[in-house]
Amino acid sequence: MTHIYRLRTVLTHGGILFFGLLTMIPFLMLINLSFKDLSQFNLLRWTISFPFHAENYVSAWGVIRHYIANSFIVSGVTVVAVLTVSCLAAYPMARMKFFLKEKIYFLIIALLMVPFTLTLIPLFSLVVKFHILDSWLGLWGPYIAGGQVFCIFVLRSFFSSLPEEMFEAARVDGADEFRILLSIVLPLSKAIIATLGVLNILGTWNDYIWPLMVISDESKMPLTLGLTTFQQMFTTNWGPLFAGYVLASIPLILLFVFASKQFVEGLGSGAIKM
Repeated sequence: MTHIYRLRTVLTHGGILFFGLLTMIPFLMLINLSFKDLSQFNLLRWTISFPFHAENYVSAWGVIRHYIANSFIVSGVTVVAVLTVSCLAAYPMARMKFFLKEKIYFLIIALLMVPFTLTLIPLFSLVVKFHILDSWLGLWGPYIAGGQVFCIFVLRSFFSSLPEEMFEAARVDGADEFRILLSIVLPLSKAIIATLGVLNILGTWNDYIWPLMVISDESKMPLTLGLTTFQQMFTTNWGPLFAGYVLASIPLILLFVFASKQFVEGLGSGAIKM
């Protein structure tokens, strides 16, 4: 039985390693192509060729850095606003009593059943009506409003699972509800808040449809739109083009590296079931 268990373990880990390496092949090929000039791309496309052309990254960075900065502005403001409002909304839903609380909560989570594509035309009409077309508010407003629903749903579930004794002890000591939220609830919820933050950043960073509808000013284009313009600039100059794709992927890779621990803890906390 011991030999069978060891063999099963080796096969399991070997399969995971194999498929892990398989998923890395496209990214490794992308890096390889990003260091080639045009002749190397045409003659030695699938092999490592020398010399490496690091100037491809200089050319790509000169164009793409502005779009990356715009995406940081859009995603950064959105995630901070979404998490702030969601925590302030989820706490009363979970730990306080007020008139029509359950009905309001069910009305909020009912919005999870509405596909985002069905809201595009009404949202665009509102953006035009409020004269925030082609502006940061045209991106932030719908992102913040739409991102709260899922966050409130998850945070309310997590806040409700916390022991009531902690809240009673804090109230006996004279703490008000806002103090309890800041001093007790939020420190215990760091993992799940980090998880929701990562999911929200991924959603706004990778979104293409809504910025395409709202933003036409190139100075305000996020990365997803900027890559289209970037591709048109380096149509047949493949080295800088692939270098730009590598640079565009680095922020999300760094996000995963620094937030992976909190992300896994949040998934394992029981508040999110994938």
